[in-house]
Amino acid sequence: MNSKSRPEEAYVWIWLPSATEPVVAGRIARDGERLIFNYGQSYLAREDAIAIYEPELPLGRGAIMPESGLNIASCLRDGAPDAWGRRVILNRTLGLRGRDADIGALDELTYMLESGSDRIGALDFQLSATDYVARAAKAATLEELLSAAEKVEAGIPLTPELDQALFHGSSLGGARPKAMIEDGDRKLIAKFSSSNDTHNVVKGEFIAMRLASKVGLHVAPVHLTRAAGKDVLLVERFDRARVAEGWQRKAMVSALTLFGLDEMMARYASYEDLTEIIRHRFTKPKETLRELFGRLVFNILCGNTDDHARNHAAFWDGKHLTLTPAYDICPQNRTGNEASQAMLITGENRMSRLSTCIEAAPHFLINPESAAQIIAGQIEALHAAWPVVCAEANLNPVERKLLVDHVFLNPFIFEGAPKNLSTLASHFLA
Repeated sequence: MNSKSRPEEAYVWIWLPSATEPVVAGRIARDGERLIFNYGQSYLAREDAIAIYEPELPLGRGAIMPESGLNIASCLRDGAPDAWGRRVILNRTLGLRGRDADIGALDELTYMLESGSDRIGALDFQLSATDYVARAAKAATLEELLSAAEKVEAGIPLTPELDQALFHGSSLGGARPKAMIEDGDRKLIAKFSSSNDTHNVVKGEFIAMRLASKVGLHVAPVHLTRAAGKDVLLVERFDRARVAEGWQRKAMVSALTLFGLDEMMARYASYEDLTEIIRHRFTKPKETLRELFGRLVFNILCGNTDDHARNHAAFWDGKHLTLTPAYDICPQNRTGNEASQAMLITGENRMSRLSTCIEAAPHFLINPESAAQIIAGQIEALHAAWPVVCAEANLNPVERKLLVDHVFLNPFIFEGAPKNLSTLASHFLA
């Protein structure tokens, strides 16, 4: 397959709840610049059939057009690769051009059909409606995966062996180098450093994820290891479950899909709107809102401004939505004090300030006093866990100081917040 032979259709296969084998659910077909979807008759006849996602793709006969402004149903786009996976595919299909080619050089169906089958969630895309053939990678060491990722970043064509090693990672989301590996009863995402990193991003994400767990948030388990003399972050996948018969897959949708938006409209995504969706459609809405508020607070405390709508997700079982564990909590280096979150927080306000969290608290069914207590509790928990987690990351004193001075608990976040919060932070900094 190359950029001159665009596929006209793809079949969507789905792992139903508790299943270890997929069934064909329907067909994506090109309609000009849009991709339309039809459920298959055999799927609609199943007693255990579920909608891929409602209200976007409700069960029923006939063609389903993308929502206004979209070229493809968002819940299907969730299963396609993002920036990194597309770079891997560009490298394989266009060779040296992959370094410079825009991701628009290939179309959406090509990316779906060229990416690995062990993608996030419970969907896969195939050329056949009758024969499921998994596009799988060969087993590889972390060193081989790291070498392959570095070559993709440099735009160097991969050898067939390295190409196969990195194949699984081609279906992953996000922009940073990564790959998927299997370790017994766990599946893991390996995240590597990037050639343009100005600080140790891998250690920074490990520390943030571990600290998020320490302050009481529900996050994906992470581990730090080394390969070829470089740090590698291992993130346990929460969309897979090992059972005696094989692997079960958990269906997921991104917050971008919950909002009915695509990347071009992502700037309109907001925590305020997400709280509204949670109140009406999620299991355990009150507990979920409190968890989401805690994640917002922690993002601001740790300097993670990259909290865009693809970095929030929900499990989907055909009837209910449930918030997934937190992931991709990665502190961002700042050039100055002032910063803003990727998602709007309340109204048109996205400023990375704790006062913004307190202002938004009623949307989370939390009163301002309780919001301030939650923030204070996180700062105290950070203070207690900081030396332990830094030791886990083998962070030297200079690296610790760099994180505190430029990332964690930036003075800007305390502007307009109760004085006791900045006082607590000063104890942390001491």
